[in-house]
Amino acid sequence: MSDTRRRVKVYTLNEDRQWDDRGTGHVSSTYVEELKGMSLLVRAESDGSLLLESKINPNTAYQKQQDTLIVWSEAENYDLALSFQEKAGCDEIWEKICQVQGKDPSVEVTQDLIDESEEERFEEMPETSHLIDLPTCELNKLEEIADLITSVLSSPIRREKLALALENEGYIKKLLQLFQACENLENTEGLHHLYEIIRGILFLNKATLFEVMFSDECIMDVVGCLEYDPALAQPKRHREFLTKTAKFKEVIPITDSELRQKIHQTYRVQYIQDIILPTPSVFEENFLSTLTSFIFFNKVEIVSMLQEDEKFLSEVFAQLTDEATDDDKRRELVNFFKEFCAFSQTLQPQNRDAFFKTLAKLGILPALEIVMDILLINVVIEQMICDTDPELGGAVQLMGLLRTLIDPENMLATTNKTEKSEFLNFFYNHCMHVLTAPLLTNTSEDKCEKDFFLKHYRYSWSFVCTPSHSHSHSTPSSSISQDNMVGSNKNNTICPDNYQTAQLLALILELLTFCVEHHTYHIKNYIMNKDLLRRVLVLMNSKHTFLALCALRFMRRIIGLKDEFYNRYITKGNLFEPVINALLDNGTRYNLLNSAVIELFEFIRVEDIKSLTAHIVENFYKALESIEYVQTFKGLKTKYEQEKDRQNQKLNSVPSILRSNRFRRDAKTLEEDEEMWFNEDEEEEGKAVVAPVEKSKPEDDFPDNYEKFMETKKAKESEDKENLPKRTSPGGFKFTFSHSATAANGTNSKSVVAQTPPATSNGSSSKTTNLPTSVTATKGSLVGLVDYPDDEEEDEEEETSPRKRPRLGS
Repeated sequence: MSDTRRRVKVYTLNEDRQWDDRGTGHVSSTYVEELKGMSLLVRAESDGSLLLESKINPNTAYQKQQDTLIVWSEAENYDLALSFQEKAGCDEIWEKICQVQGKDPSVEVTQDLIDESEEERFEEMPETSHLIDLPTCELNKLEEIADLITSVLSSPIRREKLALALENEGYIKKLLQLFQACENLENTEGLHHLYEIIRGILFLNKATLFEVMFSDECIMDVVGCLEYDPALAQPKRHREFLTKTAKFKEVIPITDSELRQKIHQTYRVQYIQDIILPTPSVFEENFLSTLTSFIFFNKVEIVSMLQEDEKFLSEVFAQLTDEATDDDKRRELVNFFKEFCAFSQTLQPQNRDAFFKTLAKLGILPALEIVMDILLINVVIEQMICDTDPELGGAVQLMGLLRTLIDPENMLATTNKTEKSEFLNFFYNHCMHVLTAPLLTNTSEDKCEKDFFLKHYRYSWSFVCTPSHSHSHSTPSSSISQDNMVGSNKNNTICPDNYQTAQLLALILELLTFCVEHHTYHIKNYIMNKDLLRRVLVLMNSKHTFLALCALRFMRRIIGLKDEFYNRYITKGNLFEPVINALLDNGTRYNLLNSAVIELFEFIRVEDIKSLTAHIVENFYKALESIEYVQTFKGLKTKYEQEKDRQNQKLNSVPSILRSNRFRRDAKTLEEDEEMWFNEDEEEEGKAVVAPVEKSKPEDDFPDNYEKFMETKKAKESEDKENLPKRTSPGGFKFTFSHSATAANGTNSKSVVAQTPPATSNGSSSKTTNLPTSVTATKGSLVGLVDYPDDEEEDEEEETSPRKRPRLGS
């Protein structure tokens, strides 16, 4: 069927008492053999699939609402609704339903709505109780009318009978005439009774009564009655607000009178529900479900009518993008779109998609770009950062939006396939610094950097956080305490004690972890250039365990990639130190932090990541060997020794001429060679390279000197006892955590005490000369973040001409 009369939307009521759109199709009534009766069938207009097959049950109560809705309950807690495009189609199907049930089509409800508890009482009532006689609508009867309406609210059947009586006798309009008389006579007692009467009628929850009460003729008098709450010393002024303060602005003239009336009605009814009516009690909470549905279907209709009027929307976009449009007009146009998009939330997912496709086709994003001074995505990020809610409810939603936006899977594939890369380049060049700013500030020891952050971001944050009509560049309003401000100058920058700040950093880390998983190249460069992982791991010291776990999860995702660039960055920067310190500080508590740290090391063991295994065993095993409730660390030691044996066997197979004494070096050189061996690039493995003696020791020479090397190493370890980790608890160790927050690299020291040195501000560094052991243990040495071909020349130059250690800012 293609006629629009029978075009319907199918809705079901969910557990939250909201209507879910199940699709659009065409309805018919026909006999279905399997159901043994006349049934309502709705077939989808898209593919002809069956959206609804419902037998017209003779005992089911069907309700006709707003001329285009038919609502009924299919089973307990399962309500259905058909929303017709045209009244004629609704009337046609309503006649079929009434024919099956033997009812007159003029009724609005085919059956009395009686619950089980009422049925027995109903059977015991005398015949006269089936009808409710309303008192005559006079001033002296108002108290009697109010008592009657209040008394029926606890009885479903009596509510139905009263609603039918009110509708049939045109009683509501008569009551509203009495209201006008009471106001003219200043009859306060009568006005208080009318408040109770009108409120009670709303609680009858009948759509047919709402259509009368919310008509243009009656709605303002209904609002007037609700101003006279007996509990108030003075009546409210709701009508004054609706008629004088709340002005309806037509940004583009609306020629459709039905649409304009629907917009007015919806605004006023929403005002009644949200502002005028008091919060319902537990007993009353379901009394206004039909009112909610009334507003819901009105909004759906408004959005549909506007969306179908392309001439109207095209004119809105034309004025929005016209350079000649003044600022006030442009602001009104933007506010219109704000309300329009808010109404669209009543649509179900498939309808929302069509709605936003229509806006995109008309150019919503270029239009928004015109009205903004800064990047939209940065506005979103800064709004997330500025969320003043202690639970960061808004920030969580915005974080989800950002994650959807930067997910490559959501980016459309095009013919040249460059858009994804271009967008990510844009995001990392123009937005990532805004996202990571609170993280970098709260993990910085550099006062100058912190001050720069405050000066640089205070303007943008105040711009976002202050009301849109204010052009003040001051800090956000006083309701935001300094403790709650990210970037506060209070002394909480290293490990934020403030719970709200910790929550915000956790959200940022969640986004960064997502980037590690999905962006690879871009995030890798950012992490390397900003030394981001070191800054993140500062948060392992946080008193908020959830934040420490977020930092650990970030590192775990990086290690999970098994990327040797990341592995070299971690080992050279000695970035396992804060993780192991957190494990040791955790003591004997078998909590989530303990499990997460051990899982990280277990992953390295199971996946046999050789470079990380060697680094962990050589630098931290003495502190970890006492942990015996898991076999993870002993397993790492076993893997390490097996790899040593394998390398030894490989070297033993090299011809002896390549292991002649003329290539031998002293024990100190061997120790340096061993470090070079485990830090080689993967691509260099297996190459037979015999380097000059003065540059490096060839791998071939290692076996002949292994015993001498080990003896020398043991002697050196005994000399360095003062550098062993200090015990912080029985059986536990604590590593020295001496580093600059901006350091890019660290030593790969053989000492158990792991050191983390400072680095130059641009990320480059130079190796130190042969300093005394005591100096090296406290100061550390500088190693380049990435090995470059010209590093050897710098090393050779420094060996012949020692220089002072460069300062942080050099």
